Amino acid sequence: MPVPARTALATAILAATLASCSSPPTPAAFTATLTSPTNVVLHWPRDPAAAGYLLEYTNTTDGPWTALQYLPPGQTSYTHPDLIPETPFYYRIRSFSGPVSAVAGNPSPAPPPEEAPRTSVHNPDAAPTHLTATPSADQNLHFSWTDRSTDEAGFLLEIRRPGTPDFTPVEFADPNATQCALSLLPGEQGSAFRLRALSYGPLSPIVERTTGKD
Repeated sequence: MPVPARTALATAILAATLASCSSPPTPAAFTATLTSPTNVVLHWPRDPAAAGYLLEYTNTTDGPWTALQYLPPGQTSYTHPDLIPETPFYYRIRSFSGPVSAVAGNPSPAPPPEEAPRTSVHNPDAAPTHLTATPSADQNLHFSWTDRSTDEAGFLLEIRRPGTPDFTPVEFADPNATQCALSLLPGEQGSAFRLRALSYGPLSPIVERTTGKD
């Protein structure tokens, strides 16, 4: 190879290497793919700072939006199955975070005589306190707690099922709520529970797929 060509090639390789080192990789996009006429599979990039994700959908461009699923932080795909044929489906996703309570049933310190003022959900001191789980005659667990946040988007009850290492979302409660109920499924007896005061991240771009004929 002639020297000038070799020099030009070396320069090009060096420039490409420096560019790849200095420019962060473009994050993967939120995508929706039809894997059958009535099944949509959604993928999104993992957010290391997220405590989980809220996936929402609607059938019209102006909503209303419906919560499809609260998902744990390690999950980056979801299948929306058996949809109405020949119908548009719009999707968006956002991360969530927020301080969490102690596990229900663990000893909880008694509130001080003059409890400190509630604070922003972005403050660790805004975690719900005094979470209790009480069995009832209707086979439900009834949860109650003390709301310590001023601006939560709601509360998310999280479950750690027996034999599993992680908590996952299981029930949503509205802002300012201080109680909710949960019907246990087979295999969930003996689970641990905690409660998160919710704060949402920014919304993703909207993706759309129209289902085919059944």
